Amino acid sequence: MPNTLEALKNITTVVADTGDFASLEAYAPQDATTNPSLILKALQQPAYLPVLDAAIAATQNSGQRGETLVELVIDHLLVGFGLKILEIVPGRVSTEVDACLSFDTAATVAKARELIALYEAAGINRERILIKIASTWEGIRACEILQQEGIRCNMTLLFSLAQAAACAEADAQLISPFVGRILDWYKANTDSAYTAATDPGVLSVNEIYTYYKKFGYQTEVMGASFRNVGEILELAGCDLLTISPALLDELQGMSAAVPRKLTPENAADASIDKLDVSEKSFRWLLNEDAMATEKLSQGIRVFGQDMHKVREIVRQRLGQPATAN
Repeated sequence: MPNTLEALKNITTVVADTGDFASLEAYAPQDATTNPSLILKALQQPAYLPVLDAAIAATQNSGQRGETLVELVIDHLLVGFGLKILEIVPGRVSTEVDACLSFDTAATVAKARELIALYEAAGINRERILIKIASTWEGIRACEILQQEGIRCNMTLLFSLAQAAACAEADAQLISPFVGRILDWYKANTDSAYTAATDPGVLSVNEIYTYYKKFGYQTEVMGASFRNVGEILELAGCDLLTISPALLDELQGMSAAVPRKLTPENAADASIDKLDVSEKSFRWLLNEDAMATEKLSQGIRVFGQDMHKVREIVRQRLGQPATAN
């Protein structure tokens, strides 16, 4: 009898939510995702400093100095992690655009093009790369432009059906609705107790999956940010699930059966209305959702802070002075 992780892989594509190479080798996921927080965590381990040193070496003859050099090193660093990951996983890797660009469509598009160019210069087909972008209005517009250029996008920091619907209309390749962070908000703001089946994050992803399948969108749904295996198993059948090494280990050590919970057939029979996701409607719907508004803002701040810490590590390695946050 297969363990629970292997059983889950039979009905859902499992993605590793980590920048740790050893974890990727241990759990054999199809794809992998990274973000600034995971890159920062990896850089705090001596074993990963060679990736940074290789990024610095790749920029030595660029002629750049100061902050321009720091940003160039970071681009090579992010791609360096991605290249290492692609040596292990057979599928795709997600590389995130700096959160400070979350409200700048043109800058997000430019950065995505730069990252894809580095991957292609290393011989990697762009079909194996997903560019992660925050699901702001501006980020979704950047996604729309990039998808038309064949640059595939993973829309992250997604907490609401309005965001999901807008991403689908922009033809995003994939969305990453955050399950655990939604639960965190409800635990902090209500007195209710939640089971896996009533978990607000689980219900949100279920609603988004149903909406997509009901209206025939091709955008993939990848549940993310899990707090426990119960959330994961309640979403068995979702297109993809990105899971941390700790929860992958827990699933691997279990022998429970994995019944499919989400199916396109059930979604087709659902009673659900299509949303208006014009800019005015999108901004209003997001504003009316206190949880989604707060978690989106918080997520951008945290990723921005962690990228600042990554910059400080790069500056230190380059022998440049630190800067104020």
